[in-house]
Amino acid sequence: MINAKAGIEMFDKDKIKKGVELILEGIGEDKNREGLKDTPDRIARMYEEIFAGLNEDPAKHLKMFREGQSDEIVIVRDIPMYSMCEHHFLPFVGKAHIAYIPNDDGLVIGLSKLARIVNSYARRPQLQERLTAQIADFIQDSMNPKGVAVVVEAEHLCMTMRGIRAAGSKTQTSALRGSMRKDARTRAEVMTLLGLK
Repeated sequence: MINAKAGIEMFDKDKIKKGVELILEGIGEDKNREGLKDTPDRIARMYEEIFAGLNEDPAKHLKMFREGQSDEIVIVRDIPMYSMCEHHFLPFVGKAHIAYIPNDDGLVIGLSKLARIVNSYARRPQLQERLTAQIADFIQDSMNPKGVAVVVEAEHLCMTMRGIRAAGSKTQTSALRGSMRKDARTRAEVMTLLGLK
């Protein structure tokens, strides 16, 4: 598979398998042991799935409708998401919340498409801060709404199973665009509706 943006070969399963074999040897395991002999192949297939967003254009999920003028806030809460922290290659898992106010043309997006956009950006090596901003910027650039708010809450396994081992701790990030950033009343209303104030 070719990553069109970077122009490089993606998902070279043989390289991934060799890398996993080296890790197994590096930690002192026998890569030919019954329980491990198929692990390199399983991990290669898993990486192809969980990093599929590297080769996916989120724009393919855009399905918009004109619904007439509306100044009402559209909110989709609790979109399940998982991603891989690019620093330790351990998962972070949580939920994304998206709110937007349609522009004067009444342009709205199919609600399930918001979940697909979240997944498209999440399925790549990520930082939660970048993920949150990418989703907000994509919606702002694609729909030109009056305002966008994206909030992501996630638990990072790099914090819970190693290092400080702060099990149960969650990281919350937000990205605000347009009136959600500029208008304090709109921002306060959205954060209250999202249960974050």
